[in-house]
Amino acid sequence: MNAPERVPFAGSRAVAGELACIVRVNEEIKAVVATATRINLMALNAIFLAKRAGNAALGFGVLSNELRRFAQDLTRHMAVLRDMTSGSVGSVTGVVQHQRNSRILSEAIRLSGEGVPGVDMARRRCNQRLARELASLRGLDQRLRAAVEETQQLVELGGVLARSAKIEAAYGGGFSPALMQVSTDFADVIAQIKRSLENLSKERLVKD
Repeated sequence: MNAPERVPFAGSRAVAGELACIVRVNEEIKAVVATATRINLMALNAIFLAKRAGNAALGFGVLSNELRRFAQDLTRHMAVLRDMTSGSVGSVTGVVQHQRNSRILSEAIRLSGEGVPGVDMARRRCNQRLARELASLRGLDQRLRAAVEETQQLVELGGVLARSAKIEAAYGGGFSPALMQVSTDFADVIAQIKRSLENLSKERLVKD
């Protein structure tokens, strides 16, 4: 009697890839949250600096306050993204486990000639669970991408505010160099956020 054929486990590489994707997504989210906190502190400093500059920096002060609001809005957006991905590790693991079980059952049916009672039914149930898990993960992936796109639009507004602040800095009189430096820092930090969001938009929680 021949030994039963060993069923290969092809899911380990898949789950490693999907879990690595989630880790990358979470790291980018944490990076943006940290940067948003930095913008908030920069905006508070800019508001204080604009008050010292007086009437010459009224416009800069208004824009600094708007940049502070932008930072707070951005933090809320990233909290939503973080909540979306918080349960995704279990979902990915479930998908890979169901894929593995389905392959094992299919191989059992092939080897037995479908002569083992209940195996085919078990495979169908496994495939149904797999389909539900995949649908849930794809839905999460779509919601995540939509949220990232919405956040990118918010960051575009932040970029406009930073550029406007740089223009206003030129009218800051003796404080103009300091205001210009602050506005340049705003622009640089927002550029970092854009890069992080671009990286997020390329990630997929589930591969088609």
